[in-house]
Amino acid sequence: MERVTKLASEKPIVIFSKSYCCMCHTIKTLFIEFGANPAVHELDEIPRGREIEQALLRLGCNPSVPAVFIGGELVGGANEVMSLHLRQSLIPKLRQVGALWV
Repeated sequence: MERVTKLASEKPIVIFSKSYCCMCHTIKTLFIEFGANPAVHELDEIPRGREIEQALLRLGCNPSVPAVFIGGELVGGANEVMSLHLRQSLIPKLRQVGALWV
């Protein structure tokens, strides 16, 4: 859990993902289209990825990926991110944490 917290705080947007997950790809693309530069951790490609995935499940991420942190705070998965976007709350939140400049 401590490792997840540390990684989640390294940049304004942190995404835990798997390289073959289509919803992960969609969420990463959404942030990139906004002009943000998220830190992405592909759990199937990094050492101790399975351990991190288990920690994400304990935090309540189900499914475990994508797991999005904004400003070090767990936002959730694809459904939560898209809900924020549809409520027009996502971009202001990204600006608030310094992930977007405009």
